[in-house]
Amino acid sequence: MRYEFEDYSLDPARLELSRGGERVHVEPQVFQVLLHLIRNRDRVVPRTELLDSVWGDRFVSDSALASRVKAARRAVGDNGTSQRVIRTMFGRGYQLAAPVREVRGAAGAPPKATAVWPRQGIRFCTSRDGVRLAHAATGSGPVLVQAARGMTSLDHGEPGHSLLRLSERHTLVRYDARGCGLSDRDVGRFGLDDWVEDLLAVVDALGLERFPLLGVSEGAAVAVAFAGRHPERVDRLVLHGSFARGRVARATTQREKELAAFDLDLARMGWEHDEPGIRQVFTARMLPTASRQEWERFDEARRLSASPETAVRIATLFAHVDVRPEAGLVRCPVLAVHARDDRSVPLAAGLELANLLPGSTFVALPGDSHLLSDADPAWPVFEGELGAFLGAAGPRNGSPPVA
Repeated sequence: MRYEFEDYSLDPARLELSRGGERVHVEPQVFQVLLHLIRNRDRVVPRTELLDSVWGDRFVSDSALASRVKAARRAVGDNGTSQRVIRTMFGRGYQLAAPVREVRGAAGAPPKATAVWPRQGIRFCTSRDGVRLAHAATGSGPVLVQAARGMTSLDHGEPGHSLLRLSERHTLVRYDARGCGLSDRDVGRFGLDDWVEDLLAVVDALGLERFPLLGVSEGAAVAVAFAGRHPERVDRLVLHGSFARGRVARATTQREKELAAFDLDLARMGWEHDEPGIRQVFTARMLPTASRQEWERFDEARRLSASPETAVRIATLFAHVDVRPEAGLVRCPVLAVHARDDRSVPLAAGLELANLLPGSTFVALPGDSHLLSDADPAWPVFEGELGAFLGAAGPRNGSPPVA
């Protein structure tokens, strides 16, 4: 059974929304919002019912639902003014307004194989200062904890299918940074100390005593700071696209300082004025080989994951961050990988950090991608290095979290 409305088609079996035969990217929870409204189109769906349908027994704020409804409208070319497809019934809930056709067993070419999104059991814990953090585990096997990056959400994965691939061999533990995703959004000001405490709260909640830790991009700075402050907790440290000092902190010449300040001003303009064209300057640096459509999906996912104020705070924090003191305190083996021509964080910044980490192994990956997808030519190199490095770590202390 699939459902057709206007020139859209929604296929529950394939978890796919398409328009005119072209797939439309939607996050899993946005897809579930659309599906529940379509299946119950003969009535008004109360907000509480829609929350239960999408999030189950997990407590989330009304703003989380509102953002998913807004994203659902955007996916089908609707908006809160016209309400051509999704109608808001004030004080009651939502109702699907567009006529729907049910299509059973339609003939046609067999569907292309699609990746199966890993099941993730989302739970919540509380950091030392009372901020509620959403965390999840996907896959099976030895635990691998990933330090949070900014402007991501458990609602979506990393570029391409990298999350799926990492979950094939590991129980991958992720969590939303404070102010982002399903974690508490309204958290005020924060710094690196808060992010380190949040990581500690997550692993403590899961009962993980000693574990391998993965840090990607700004998450690498968090991972290094955590490993330096809690050396007894980390048995292997993996860094990708890392840096000891943010762009402002490592600027020494006048030109470097001017470019770093311009970068930060550009980020502020892109987020505060909701200018996707400006934000895509940074997206293009992180994913230079991706298509424009992939850039737009990536930017939209980041936009939905955090408020403009939080996004600017994160950009400012990691532009000024300096984890050189913590790097010298790391006592576990370290694997640092970095794209040779990384357009977002130069290779020299990754080398600076690696040289501060005692006994680290540094691998220069081919290409210029700051964030890897499994379609990137550098992915097999990264996957091979990661497997060899973690395979040498031996048994883990603590049991994998149960999803």
